[in-house]
Amino acid sequence: MPYGYNGRILHINLTDGSWDVEEPSEAWYRTYVGGSSFASYFLLKELEPGVDPLSEGNVLVFACTVLTGAPLSGFNRYTVAAKSPLTGAFGESEAGGYFGPELKFAGYDAIVIRGRASKPVYLWVHNGEVEIRDAGSIWGQDNWVTLQRICEELGDKRVRVASIGPAGERLVPFSCVQNDLEHFNGRTGMGAVMGSKNLKAVAVRGKRKMSSADPEKVKEIGRWHNARIKTHRPNVTLTTSGTSFLVKALNDTGMLPTHNFREGVFDGADRIGWDAYEETIFHSAGTCYACSVKCKRRVALEDDKYPLDPRFGGPEYETLAALGSMVDNDNLPALATANQICNLMGMDTISAGCAVAFAMECFEEGILTKADTGGRSLHFGDADAMIWLIEEMAHRRGIGKILSKGVKRAAEEIGKGSEKYSFHIKGQEMPLHDGRGKTGMAMGFALSPTGADHIEIPHDTAFAENIGNLLPLGILEPVKPLKTDSDKVRFFSLGQKAWGINNCYGICNFCSVPIHAMTFARLVEAVQAITGWDTSLFEIMRVSERSNVMARVFNTREGFGPKDDRVIRRWHEEMPTGPLKGQRIDPKEFQDAIDLYYELSGWDKEGKPTRGKLVDLDLEWLIE
Repeated sequence: MPYGYNGRILHINLTDGSWDVEEPSEAWYRTYVGGSSFASYFLLKELEPGVDPLSEGNVLVFACTVLTGAPLSGFNRYTVAAKSPLTGAFGESEAGGYFGPELKFAGYDAIVIRGRASKPVYLWVHNGEVEIRDAGSIWGQDNWVTLQRICEELGDKRVRVASIGPAGERLVPFSCVQNDLEHFNGRTGMGAVMGSKNLKAVAVRGKRKMSSADPEKVKEIGRWHNARIKTHRPNVTLTTSGTSFLVKALNDTGMLPTHNFREGVFDGADRIGWDAYEETIFHSAGTCYACSVKCKRRVALEDDKYPLDPRFGGPEYETLAALGSMVDNDNLPALATANQICNLMGMDTISAGCAVAFAMECFEEGILTKADTGGRSLHFGDADAMIWLIEEMAHRRGIGKILSKGVKRAAEEIGKGSEKYSFHIKGQEMPLHDGRGKTGMAMGFALSPTGADHIEIPHDTAFAENIGNLLPLGILEPVKPLKTDSDKVRFFSLGQKAWGINNCYGICNFCSVPIHAMTFARLVEAVQAITGWDTSLFEIMRVSERSNVMARVFNTREGFGPKDDRVIRRWHEEMPTGPLKGQRIDPKEFQDAIDLYYELSGWDKEGKPTRGKLVDLDLEWLIE
């Protein structure tokens, strides 16, 4: 019998309502493991090149891993993937919470969804059974109403629901998938893919508990891990303040994206960081399945203008910056209100905030006028204008209809030089980290198969502070965050593989290697104890590399290449103020670094994995 996984993949065709179960071999599971690796595999196998992401020809994957649902902190994440409607490239997004483990308990390791339903439906997957149910009564409803009605209809408050809001139904390309109101597959527009399939939600419930090859060893690792979480400084900080501490940390070092990436220091940072958060809107801490970190933050405020409800979660760092410093907004209740609207409507706060910043800069530069906005001014620092724009985007009304297409397409439609203020990579809006201060992260943004994504790559500063964690990779000395040299490329290449482990094995970055409480040695022990496989760090990192290479092959098939492996033009300009004043990313140095990365990775000059690399990773089936 398999340990750690069910050995069952559920395939559903929404067009004809049929479903069947695939039972892959143990060798297949050991090769692909789960998460982003499962996603890459199925998208390459199932999709025809050039398919419209919003057509019934797209394939939607919900993927757990061989570790999802193990009783260890952070071992709870799952992936949602499809061809992205935002970028046209490989699309994936991970989330924590309880949905992933519950899908495993319901009897399946992944769900592969094809076709399009003729009317709104939701999936009900429970104890191995599958139903396609009518969702007409909840179509058009927000995520809160959707969750409540599905639980009422099924007669079980403990059903776990991954749903889309009205933004996903309206096919906003950066709409997201939300589970249990406060956990998000936020990036790459997976909500729009669900909407295009008339799929409102996936509900899961199960009684099967995941078995382990060595349960006592798993318990011992869990005790050690939780004890280390209580003392390991990065984890202690997350438990104390969630991710909001990053507002001050990045502002103090000149890397807090401000005024649409023009600046790296925000004068209002202390009014949106943790101290202000704790004093004004903090309600309680939330967590994910079996996790002792408790990094989630819920907010509450009794206010006529900006009422906040803890049921809908609260803003994390990326949102605090996207709806705060990026748009020069230091009104924390208004920021949290904008976040709450995004959560209920099902819209990625990173892309939404970047779209607002783009619109505000275009307005102040005279590219957009009141004639375009229905008489509304769009100035930086206007919190109410930000909220209004977010609502317009979610409903695809007026100027919001243009902005809801993402900043790349919005700039193409607006014209008039607006592309100078449209910041994205491969069509996806930028996470809130300034690459002028983290050149390794800048490489990660440029090379990520999904477009810029902050959870796929290493943060230079964090690695510099936690060099002891990197010794098993052969990184023996800190690499300077501002350098773009051969040492940085080697560091990035190794760090990318290490970071990618988490997306393949379904582990939260805040609990795992290479920065937080888990160590590489203990992770290997955990995989062995759960699965019974005699594995190694070498094999685990190859799973990560294989996943990245498969996603790269997917993108080259879709026409992406070296021209898309770039950073935003503003990062080639000198930082005007702050601790990083004068710092820029030199275009030639950066291109040399990308070229060297191709060479280290076994890719040719066009960024395509070579035949030898595909053979090396057991991917001969991808050789053309």
